[in-house]
This record gives sequence, C-alpha cells and structure tokens, in this order.
Amino acid sequence: MVLAECGIIAMHSCMDWRKLAFDWNRARAFLVTAEEGSYSAAARALGQAQPTLGRQVAALEEELGVALFERVGSRLELTATGVELVEQVRHMNEAAVRLSLIAAGQSQDVDGVVRIAASQAVSAYLLPPVIEQLRKVHPGIEVELVVSNASSDLKRREADIAVRHFRPDGADLFARLVKDGTEAHLYGTPAYLRRLHSPQTPAQLAERGQVLGFDESEQMREILRAAGYPFPDGCSPIRTEDHLVQWELAKRGMGLCVMMQEVGDHERRVQRAVPDGPPVVTLPIWIVSHRELKTSRRIRVVFDALADALHED
Repeated sequence: MVLAECGIIAMHSCMDWRKLAFDWNRARAFLVTAEEGSYSAAARALGQAQPTLGRQVAALEEELGVALFERVGSRLELTATGVELVEQVRHMNEAAVRLSLIAAGQSQDVDGVVRIAASQAVSAYLLPPVIEQLRKVHPGIEVELVVSNASSDLKRREADIAVRHFRPDGADLFARLVKDGTEAHLYGTPAYLRRLHSPQTPAQLAERGQVLGFDESEQMREILRAAGYPFPDGCSPIRTEDHLVQWELAKRGMGLCVMMQEVGDHERRVQRAVPDGPPVVTLPIWIVSHRELKTSRRIRVVFDALADALHED
C-alpha cells in the first residue's frame, strides 16, 4: 500500500502539465465532420464557415502527425487511424456533455437560455401563451424552441426540456405526466364536409374523404383504421412532413387533417369531421428534462411553468 502510494506520488510529481496542450475545438471539428460526412455539413451543424472548420481538422492532423480523412470521389472517409481515434473523441465528447449537464444543474441564476423541444403543433399553438407569460415574469430568460416532430436527445443537450406524447425511457430523465390523454380528431371545413354529403359515421367519412398525409407509408392509414376509420389505400393524394402546412391546407378545404382537440376545437374555420366520432388517437402529455438539469433554478422555473399551463389546457 505504501509502495503504491509512493508510486502514485512519484508519477504525479513527474507529470509535465505544460505539455498537455490539447485544443478541444479541433477535436470537436474532427468528430462532427466524421458524424456528418462532409466539411460543409459539419460547418452547418456547428454554425461555422467551412474553411474555418477545414483548418481546424487540418491543424489537428498536423498536431497528431496523422491523416484522419481521405477523399474517395466526392466523399470523405475516415482513414484507419481516423476510425480508431474518432471513438476516443466520442468518449471525450460524452464527458464534455456530462460536465456541461452537471455545471448547468448547479446554476441558481434564473437569467439565461432554455431550449424547449416540442412538436410543430405544440410549439405553434400551445407554447406561445406560456412563453409570453414566462417572459413577463422572468424577462431575463431566453427561450429557444427546437421544433420537430422527431424526439430530441436530452442526454446530448439537444434541448433542456421536452414536451412529449410518450412516456420517457431512462433513469437519468426526470418527467412529469401533466395530462393523461389529449385527443386528436379529424377536422375539415364545413364546405369540404358538405361536399362529402356531411358524413355521420367514420365509415362514411372514410368512404368519401381524403386525409392530408405525411408520406406514402402505411402508418397513417393503420392508425386511422385502428381508430375505426377504414380509409382505403390512396386516401392521401396530398402529403407533406410539415404538420402546420397540413393544417393550413385543411383550413382551405383541401382535405382532412388530424389535429389535437386543444387546437382543432378552437379553430373557427374547421369542425370535427364526424361530430360524435371516436378520436384518431389519444396521447398523454409529458414534460421531460435531464435529471441533473432539474437542480437548475432556471430550468425548474420553465419546467414548472410548462407543466402548470399544459395541465390547465
């Protein structure tokens, strides 16, 4: 034990810390380029100019004395050395993210940036009044909305807080169920529904109507059929991944759109396609944050504001 302790002391006393001059920005540029597959994509991801990023990668190669990438046609591919080193840089990035999470979790300053991830419909229709009130009470809080129908990775700090319609998975996530279920229905304009001869049942609607879809996959039709709306193949001649564009098309009488009732029931230009019809889907609303961020006063203030407002809705 004594020898071991002496060995440790000797090792530390011989360490020359002045030689540990490592530029993390260069390593990050290398990692993002490897992940994105090109200098241009990596530059966009980091918000940098492409020449700047290229110089950072070149400087890292010169510093390490190795080639990290080779160009194959129009593509960048990792060299054998690059493949080995990129794994080490990934570990460094994970440590850096965790360091950031721990530091952010200890902050008691309310002023600063909070990134909120939510779907397009939630971001456009449910969050604005919450953010408006939040900014009145705490004008020093800056809000960045991460608007996407795909889930953001809270562990990688893509967002500080997320509004989700599914139960989060992960022991390191803190979540609050603010609503057991919010219903989504099919909506259309009165004029459009009259053209369908005012269907009174889901079967009549499915026989006559067309649904604004996301893509050509069967997923939307399977959800509709499971809810009791037997729409046939080819029922979505207009498709877009943008839910808000679908909603605008529906309000112009171009078809039926699935929308949560908190939004659809308050839009005067549309009505439920089948007044007494079943919901297309019933989804819970969860507010989620990384567990370490819950100790941040700023994150806590925004988290609680979202939970209270969406629970009231």
